[in-house]
Amino acid sequence: MNIRKISQICAAALMVGGMANAQEFGGEKADPVMASPFSFAESQKKAERAKEVAAQESGSKVIGGKVAEDGAWPWQVALVVGGYPLQPDIQFCGGSMVLDRWVLTAAHCIHMADDNGNYRDIPAERFNVVVGTNHLVEGKGDVVPVEAVFRHPGYVGTEFDNDIALIKLARAPRAPYRTIKVPDAEFGDYLEQPGVTTFVTGWGLIEGAQNPDRLREVQIQMMERDMCNGLLLEARAEEAVKGFGYAAQVFGMNQATAEQAWSEFVQHVPAPLTPNMICSGTYEGGKTSCQGDSGGPLVVPLNDGSFIQAGVVSWGLSAKDSKTCAENAIFSAYTRTANYVGWLNDTIARNN
Repeated sequence: MNIRKISQICAAALMVGGMANAQEFGGEKADPVMASPFSFAESQKKAERAKEVAAQESGSKVIGGKVAEDGAWPWQVALVVGGYPLQPDIQFCGGSMVLDRWVLTAAHCIHMADDNGNYRDIPAERFNVVVGTNHLVEGKGDVVPVEAVFRHPGYVGTEFDNDIALIKLARAPRAPYRTIKVPDAEFGDYLEQPGVTTFVTGWGLIEGAQNPDRLREVQIQMMERDMCNGLLLEARAEEAVKGFGYAAQVFGMNQATAEQAWSEFVQHVPAPLTPNMICSGTYEGGKTSCQGDSGGPLVVPLNDGSFIQAGVVSWGLSAKDSKTCAENAIFSAYTRTANYVGWLNDTIARNN
């Protein structure tokens, strides 16, 4: 954590004329810097069909990518709202085939808040999984019903950690597909080195908030978790200090005292990316994932021409309107699959 940089943010905000006044503080809320995970509820809002589900703005799209070739990324699947013809608007998350009847995805894709704000798993009969196509139109691929969902027990709907889940299909897909492997802890450490090439794929929103019917891909790279945490904390600090400055003014704190209080406060702020997450993107920005890509795979090419799944699309930075993704964001966060090999194996063995 770059405490000096975050403290400088506070000092700049607390300079004479820099404090928020009461009128400013009581006005519109500052736009949130962080996007929430893209939930099943939001997907149904996007489809404008399941009105009984509470919509939640959030997000993880392939920004700056290109259309994938037919047959590329054959482990990629789409999670779609059940009961409607296949089209882009009913797709809400991605996933990957890890065994013939098992799909790996993000926990936030199958766990959502109901109308009363209580988080629960999505009933299996409410959605399907599309396998064997990169083109989300009627008549393409195989729309497979779901038998059961298995959310990691450590995942909490209001947080990002342990954002991983398994979906058991009701039957094996009848369209061509391939499965993809996940690394163990030792290999995961190797794959996570900064600069390692990665690819992320999905049908998430593209520039202009459009829902593409064709799968998109983008090449990015692993980035240092500490660097990503520092950038996130600086972004959050720029928003948080607005309210802090007003509070300091109300309580009559001078600038030196306020800066000291702020410095002590940020010492206790948890790092946004935990050891269960990896960071991938580009230093120039403009290439990342967004709404609808959540749950999809982050893969690493190996020397033999194959791929291995290092991450699951989890969350990233939102744009200033808080409804789309920041197209200049340099990275997104992904669940580190290597940390969950034991849970994946145990869950499949108990429920096969």
